[in-house]
Amino acid sequence: MALELAARSGAAVGRETRAGAAAVARRLRGDLACGAEPTEIGPLDPDVLAAPYPWYRQLHRGGPVHYHPRLDLWLISHYDQVRTAARAHDELSSAHSVARFRARLPMMLTVDRPEHGRLRRIAARDFTREAMERWRPAIEELAREAVGEMLSSDASDGALQLASPLPVAVIARILGVPTADLADFRDWSDRVAEGFGVEPGPGSVRSSARVLGAAVALRGYFAAQFERLRRSPGDDVISRLIASSEAGALSQDELFWFVFMLLIAGNETTTNLLGTMMLAFAEQPDQYAKVREDPGLVPDAVEESLRHVSPIQGLSRSAVSGYRVGSATIPAGGRVLLLFGAANRDPRKYPDPDRFDVERNPSDHVAFGSGIHYCLGAHLARLEAAVVLRELIERVERIELAGEPVWRDNPSLRGLARLPVRLVASRPAPARR
Repeated sequence: MALELAARSGAAVGRETRAGAAAVARRLRGDLACGAEPTEIGPLDPDVLAAPYPWYRQLHRGGPVHYHPRLDLWLISHYDQVRTAARAHDELSSAHSVARFRARLPMMLTVDRPEHGRLRRIAARDFTREAMERWRPAIEELAREAVGEMLSSDASDGALQLASPLPVAVIARILGVPTADLADFRDWSDRVAEGFGVEPGPGSVRSSARVLGAAVALRGYFAAQFERLRRSPGDDVISRLIASSEAGALSQDELFWFVFMLLIAGNETTTNLLGTMMLAFAEQPDQYAKVREDPGLVPDAVEESLRHVSPIQGLSRSAVSGYRVGSATIPAGGRVLLLFGAANRDPRKYPDPDRFDVERNPSDHVAFGSGIHYCLGAHLARLEAAVVLRELIERVERIELAGEPVWRDNPSLRGLARLPVRLVASRPAPARR
């Protein structure tokens, strides 16, 4: 199956490259007037990858939809229109993948109704707020260890020592993956996440090979895990999904793609959230002080972190038929990028949107998407972020930058590769006489 995926995806990239070039030529000749505002700046430009927010401000000054001729891509950036488009399930399809390239994969993230509803019902019971609470003690233990390790050093790395290892350890426990396999698990997850940034064309061959190699490795790994857990099921999500497959609710391919999706959704996005939250508090110590003074602000601070630097900056859809956005019509077959990161910085929705404000409480942000594809792991991500932040405010007086942060160059998943920081321990309370 994984090798078939490689062949299908490679062919899809080639087809999209040829089709995209033809579409660009047609539109440059003016054969298609869709009413969208043109832009030559796109999500893959080096300046945008380094800092997308100035670009978002440019998009906000125009209409809600722009067209990029070289990428043959429609960009929706205003909050109201992004939220509406995310809920336009029958008009904007996810079935050609939510990444830049087109590929059909049998997993919940990339199927439409009614198949999506069937798959979501199978997994939803394991990712409710109540179901996630049972993992709180394990998350607290991992957060305590990570913060303690960072406090014991004059200089540490918030990305490498906390934001990256903690979520993968949590999702591994939830899935039932042995601790000894965490290093491989993380490496495969990182390489698969690169797929969200692969641009179709000749230059994508090496990146595609890394992504597909990781998918092949994960397929082989989980095949062995499925056999192990069939013989000796545990109290974990994979064991319950295997029971669903044996009852006929899931095929073997669907079982693998379910676990594949949970690995990415439960790992990469939370890693990005934790790292960027720490960076925001290091850059704005007054906001960190507010949360230390009032721990009741922790949930609000997590929501503001999600809004301020959305872990998922944007995902793609395909127009099923002509889809209207304001005065523009996106033609059938057009690839559409829903810019969640831009929507969460829209000044029409959030006053002074570039300011990080823990008292804002933006509970209606679209960092987790909206509609039927709302992130399945949203409760888990919130729980992990809240636990980490509580651990920090209880033990750390200040978070100080100790070097220049290094951002990943992924246009869809915005997060930090390195975050040099120094944690200043809280002073112990004076002894009572």
